[in-house]
Amino acid sequence: QLSDQQKVSESPLSQFRGVYLPPALHPLNKTLVKGGKWKDVDRTQEKRRSFLHDFCKKYNSRKKLQTHLMHLVSRIYVEDRHKILYCEVPKAGCSNWKRVLMVLNGLAASAQNISHDDVHYGKHLRKLDSYDLKGIYTRLNTYIKTIFVRDPMERLVSAFRDKFEHPNSYYHPVFGKAIIKKYRHDANEEALKTGSGVKFKEFIQYLLDSHRPVGMDIHWEQVSKLCYPCLINYDFIGKFETLEEDANYFLQLVGAPAELKFPKFKDRHSSDERTSAEVVRQYLKELSKEERQLTYDFYYLDYLMFNYTSP
Repeated sequence: QLSDQQKVSESPLSQFRGVYLPPALHPLNKTLVKGGKWKDVDRTQEKRRSFLHDFCKKYNSRKKLQTHLMHLVSRIYVEDRHKILYCEVPKAGCSNWKRVLMVLNGLAASAQNISHDDVHYGKHLRKLDSYDLKGIYTRLNTYIKTIFVRDPMERLVSAFRDKFEHPNSYYHPVFGKAIIKKYRHDANEEALKTGSGVKFKEFIQYLLDSHRPVGMDIHWEQVSKLCYPCLINYDFIGKFETLEEDANYFLQLVGAPAELKFPKFKDRHSSDERTSAEVVRQYLKELSKEERQLTYDFYYLDYLMFNYTSP
């Protein structure tokens, strides 16, 4: 919430120079919510909001976060009709969220028939960094901003299973080859050529390596670095663990058409068992105690910000 003077002096590609945020916690506008069945969801929502706000107040008093404005908003999708900003967190229901935004935007009649490729490669939705500076500030200050998160370990294991345990024409040659080459000492020619068959332990070695052979990826990047929840004041915090009720309550808040409900289907590999706490436990068994601790440390901020219990 910068003053007009500051807004004028900020060039589009300059820094948020150590601005202390978050701004004041604004009350949610609940005038469009119908019926009394949302009381519990609303109570939970208010707890999450104030928890994150209090955390950021403490965290930011110790640390100035300096981040490029365009980078700050690069993961945020815009839906202008209902004035929504949605920050995409992969492996936390983002494909179905993008389907919903397309329906809200009048780009599709129903979320059910939108294909995975259309969602992710169709370029139907605009991102916030595609607007000019005034457009960005106006939307940040007046639209309802939402983020949906997930238990960090579950999200990590889900990303690993999706990208490395199924054929993938991008992740195997780009990440797989580099990971096998660096962390598998007895790698055969086939594995080095295709990059297929990365083991979870090797993937974790890559994740924790400060000299990674390939960069980070949004599917396992920390939410704190994807959506900057202490710099952008999110109005609504949904969780994957309560995805449907949170999402449908949010749709009430923004005045979505009554017939639009959040889709229940699993977007890809629908026959696979969902990544649950039990599934995560099996994967974590492959790691040493130290690797488990370091992986937790890697996602430490995400655990704290969103009040997840350490595994």
